[in-house]
Amino acid sequence: MAAPAPGDPGAAASAVLDELARNFTYGARGAGNGSLSGAWYRRNQIHLFGVLLAILGNLVISISLNIQKYSHLRSAQQEHPRPYFRSVLWWSGIVLMALGETGNFAAYGFAPITLIAPLGCMSVTGSAIISVMFLRGNLRASDLLGMTLALAGTYLLVNFAPNIIQAVSARTVQYYFVGWQFMIYMILEILVFCILLYFHKRKGMKHIVILLTLVALLASVTVISVKAVSGMITFSVTDKMQLTYPIFYIMCIIMIASCVFQVKLLNQATKLYNTAMVVPVNHIFFTISAIIAGIIFYQEFLGAAFLTIFIYLFGCFLSFLGVVLVTRNREKEHLPQSYIDFGNVPGKQILDKIQPDSSGLSYGTLPDGSDSIKSPSKEKKGV
Repeated sequence: MAAPAPGDPGAAASAVLDELARNFTYGARGAGNGSLSGAWYRRNQIHLFGVLLAILGNLVISISLNIQKYSHLRSAQQEHPRPYFRSVLWWSGIVLMALGETGNFAAYGFAPITLIAPLGCMSVTGSAIISVMFLRGNLRASDLLGMTLALAGTYLLVNFAPNIIQAVSARTVQYYFVGWQFMIYMILEILVFCILLYFHKRKGMKHIVILLTLVALLASVTVISVKAVSGMITFSVTDKMQLTYPIFYIMCIIMIASCVFQVKLLNQATKLYNTAMVVPVNHIFFTISAIIAGIIFYQEFLGAAFLTIFIYLFGCFLSFLGVVLVTRNREKEHLPQSYIDFGNVPGKQILDKIQPDSSGLSYGTLPDGSDSIKSPSKEKKGV
């Protein structure tokens, strides 16, 4: 069979299939380009370092959230609970969360946004595992399936994310910042944000999709600025100082402002809706907005083959499905509630009815001592 001509579309498809075959070749002789081979590792070691930072950061965040949860549960069981901010255990969770977020921040300086952002699924799956091991949570079949799908999606993401080595310098950020692609993207994003904010504030629409879409629109700006700041710091450490450029401080201001408003809107969503509903929807919306931001601002999929993009998106879908399965139908933790046993209160007699009859004057209130004594006597007189 004759080899396809260089300009033939079959040649491009054949080259993509050869690349995919090499990605799944681990022990074959020859050049060795599989995802466990030395050549593949040397080519992707910078990205793998960023992936390692992101995974560790998300796992540390999972541990911190469960520590804070355990602190609240333990405080609720005490007879005289102290404020949570006076608990050493709670503060240790806050410190761990800061470390985890620092790891995520640093990861953007070594790997593309389209590779780091979807790895947030590791925080959700890790939190489920820790909850089962240490907080006596229930391990369901859907949890195991969701964790498996999330791990499979993560594997595909790491293998088929854009393989670009991009030094993020101040001049690079300035060039992308004034590019026509980003300008059109920002105009459309501001327009959509203002429309949704109008319906949320003026019309009183508080649907979860509206709130988390506002969060996702701000998140796209956040990840762009986070990668710019983290990338310029990394470039300053490894090559030339970039912290003297004004664009660095502009990106810092954008990063802080977008984070503040993002957290404010996310808190509104968690107050109105169950956490089991907010977590998966927010993860999906955030990841999609971050991927779009990385593609438009940093042009991370420039020149990528269609089949590679398809498998990458399939990996995102698997991670989304895994997060939904892990968080689906999660029941709220029921804290032990205090109650009054009237039999143990001095001066009170045990009543067969806590709630009086509807015909009584004290209907709708707990009976006091006079009611509990007078009512029977009145009934006897009536007889």
